[in-house]
Amino acid sequence: MAKAKKKSIFFCKECGFESAKWLGQCPGCKEWNSFVEEPVIKNTAGKEVHAAEKKEPSRLSEVSVEKEERVLTGIGELDRVLGGGIVTGSLVLVGGDPGIGKSTLLLQMCRELSTASKKVLYVSGEESVKQIKMRADRIGTFEKEMLLLSETDLDIVVETILRQQPDIVIIDSIQTMYREEIGSAPGSVSQVRETTSVLMRLAKEQGITIFVVGHVTKEGVVAGPRVLEHMVDTVLYFEGDGCMPYRFLRGVKNRFGSTNEIGVFEMRGSGLAEVTNPSEYMLQGKPENEPGSIVTCSMEGTRPILVEVQALVCQTSFNLPRRTAAGTDYNRINLLMAVIEKRLGIRMGDCDAYINVAGGMRINEPALDLGIVAALLSSYKNITFDSSTICFGEVGLVGEIRAINMAEQRVLEAAKLGFRTCILPQANKSRLDISKDMLNGMELIGLSTIHELLGVM
Repeated sequence: MAKAKKKSIFFCKECGFESAKWLGQCPGCKEWNSFVEEPVIKNTAGKEVHAAEKKEPSRLSEVSVEKEERVLTGIGELDRVLGGGIVTGSLVLVGGDPGIGKSTLLLQMCRELSTASKKVLYVSGEESVKQIKMRADRIGTFEKEMLLLSETDLDIVVETILRQQPDIVIIDSIQTMYREEIGSAPGSVSQVRETTSVLMRLAKEQGITIFVVGHVTKEGVVAGPRVLEHMVDTVLYFEGDGCMPYRFLRGVKNRFGSTNEIGVFEMRGSGLAEVTNPSEYMLQGKPENEPGSIVTCSMEGTRPILVEVQALVCQTSFNLPRRTAAGTDYNRINLLMAVIEKRLGIRMGDCDAYINVAGGMRINEPALDLGIVAALLSSYKNITFDSSTICFGEVGLVGEIRAINMAEQRVLEAAKLGFRTCILPQANKSRLDISKDMLNGMELIGLSTIHELLGVM
């Protein structure tokens, strides 16, 4: 038998483009300095080739489309983000910061599925079975259908899956898996790409749903080649501030559902608890009748979430005024302050400004604009908005307040939580189709420009 021949190939970390030599810029994704060298092994032994079975293409009109089979996880917030449950034979990537709760969430899902008589295999390359058992005891009682395996060799993992034939498989994490045929360290570009390819083929051929845990880099993206996200069916990101109890599960890619949904959880001593009414949780502890505070509404998929926007504007003691944004885009704050100074004649160029979206959420939706402007004006003029007032709308560069989407859902959510006044774009107010009974006595104030906002204050 011919001896295996070693050689090196350069891979792009962003898109997986291969090259025989190092390149400064990737021809595929145009990223700079993204090529890394990885040793690979190609077997030069002769291999008998058999004629492949003849396969004819199918006519589009003859292809029958049936609704994909879904399995409920028993966790409503997770089912919402997945698009209604787990699709059989799919490959799901779950990414997030260390300690954010990825393994806890998946372990809770395994508990619910094992209770529903689903055979679950949890493969950990980072913890021993005793460590997993200690963490599982804090969550609750597990059924006998829950299987544990502590292994990093991908070939052994695949052989175990084929022998046990589980319904659900958890791989924690993809960066710890390796194949001996690939002459590089676990977590390298070659190992991650090969491991993902093997797991994807296994999921499709055997009809087994596989969840893969991926570590993230300091930039907040899954470590390893970007091709990893391209290969899987669904990519979920688990986000949150380590100092806050709330965690947010976002779908950034989903071949079987929407990518706009969000799941909200609260970290407790016994694990993650679902937050079925995020608006109520986000407004807990809100100060009453304080300047610089206003409630606004953001849409996360089909779910309206009410959040508090806080602003602090004060005279600067520096040569260059400070601007700080927590939970929203920093550049958007500078833009809105420039609009206020130009269109309202209020000088803010010599003021420090601090904006905070309370609760730990990050919102970049344009509907947040009017809330930020109202909070800035309230803090600057030391005028308070009534605590039962909510506002939302997009602000343009000439000071106009533009219409936003899904205004009816936002208004109904505010009315349900007992708000008495809603400030919204005039274009949205004129098109609302909501009965007075559904408003529960809430007053609607339509605005066209930020000049009118000063009159409301």
